[in-house]
Parts: sequence; C-alpha cells; structure tokens
Amino acid sequence: MTYETSDTSVPTASGSPAASRGHRLRWNKVPEVTVYFWVIKVLCTTVGETAADLLNDKAGLGLTGVSVLMSALLAVVLVVQFRTTAYRAGVYWLAVALISVVGTLISDNLTDNMGVPLETSTTVFAIVLAVVFAVWYRRERTLSIHSIDTPSRESFYWLAVLFTFALGTAAGDLVSERMDLGYWLSAVLFALAIAAVAIAHFALGLDAVWSFWIAYILTRPLGASVGDYLSQPTGDGGLGLGTVVTSALFLAVILGLVVYLSVTRKDVIEPERAARQEA
Repeated sequence: MTYETSDTSVPTASGSPAASRGHRLRWNKVPEVTVYFWVIKVLCTTVGETAADLLNDKAGLGLTGVSVLMSALLAVVLVVQFRTTAYRAGVYWLAVALISVVGTLISDNLTDNMGVPLETSTTVFAIVLAVVFAVWYRRERTLSIHSIDTPSRESFYWLAVLFTFALGTAAGDLVSERMDLGYWLSAVLFALAIAAVAIAHFALGLDAVWSFWIAYILTRPLGASVGDYLSQPTGDGGLGLGTVVTSALFLAVILGLVVYLSVTRKDVIEPERAARQEA
C-alpha cells in the first residue's frame, strides 16, 4: 500500500478552504472510534494506574525515577509515531499506554511530592486542557480526530491526550477521596457518567466532538477505579490480585486486541470517509 502526501487545502467548519499546516497525509494517524477503541482505551488507562503503582512500589524507583524513565520511553515512542505516515495500531496504542502512565505520574507528583491539593491540580489541568483545545481549534478550525493528518494536528492531539489523562487522574482521585465511595462504586459512578454522555449525544444531539472528548476524560478515572479494585488488598476494598497480576492480565488483553486490529484493520479510517466526516 502506498501512502501519499498532499498540500491540497481542505474545507473548514465554516466551509472555506484552509491552508494545510505542512504536508497533509493521505491517511489519518489515529484509529476509528469503535467499541475496540473504547475497550483498549479503558484497558490502557487501567494499566497506566497499576503500572505506575507497580514501578513505584516494586521497582523502588520512586515517583521521580519512574517519571523520568516513563517520560523518556514515551518520548521515544512518540518520535516513532510521528515518523509513521499512517495509523499503526501497535505504535499508536503503545503511545497511549505510556502516556496513560505519564499522565498519572504528573498528577501523583503534584499531589504526593509537591503537596498540591487535588482541587488545585484538577482546576489547573482543566484550564490547561481548555487552552490546548482553544489554540488547536483557532489554528486548525477543527478538533475532530478524523483529521489528524498533519504534524500540527497530531501535536495538538497528543498534547490534549496527555492532559486528559492528568485531568482524569486528579479529578478521579478528588471524587474518590471526597465522596469516599470505594473502588467499585467509583467505577459505577464514572460508567454512569459516560453513559449519560452517550445518551446526550445519541438522543439529545450533543456535538460528536465534545461527546468524544468528555467521554475520553471520564474513561481515565473509570479505568483507574477498575484497576484499583482488582489490584488493591481485600482489606482496602479490592480483590487483592496485586499490581503485577492485574497489569499482566490487562496487557495481555491489550496485546491480543491490537494484534487482531493490526490484521483485520477494522479500526482504520479510510481517507474518503475522513474527508466526508470532517466536511
């Protein structure tokens, strides 16, 4: 298969052509939003929570050491991701898994190492994410993930993803601590919130782009609650599987799904469809 680039301008939300930011790739760099997308996203989120705890507690690296290590790994994978000319399931989902860990560590460092209150970090992450979206839209005139086909759009996309994980971590911890619901009830709460977003989109006409990003943020505390429920000791309200077993289990499922998608290409957005969705 040949991957082409083009400088052809595309219609913006207002209907007028917008000059491309560098070469536009023929193929989108992110997957189609299917049930596979959401399942793997939640699994990556769970791994982000348990892997961060595992490396911090078992490896003895501490939050600072783990943060440096995982940030370096993420940087390497993102370089590979940016160098690809189309969506590659293995590279993409490895980047998501690593950014899940890094986003968790950013929030944990602020809370545990620097003593920043969760109310403050949640507010700051929400403001930063809003700024990222505002600048992204002002520059590109779209926040749609069906048009991540230039380096500029991909940069905004991954920056937004990073802060959705950081915001989801801080907001999830804030809700859990303030409401003291426990892991299982917290997971149910966030699942209901995601269901409400889905109903608002499909039944009430909530914008698809904003529905996606709101649900994307909410999957972070959902996955973290599930991960904590499975890994934490029974005395603390968990099932006691431990971070090693939980991380290995979820990584195995992620690997199986990614291999399946790599072979079947069920989550690849065809160029023609992406153009219609953006228009």
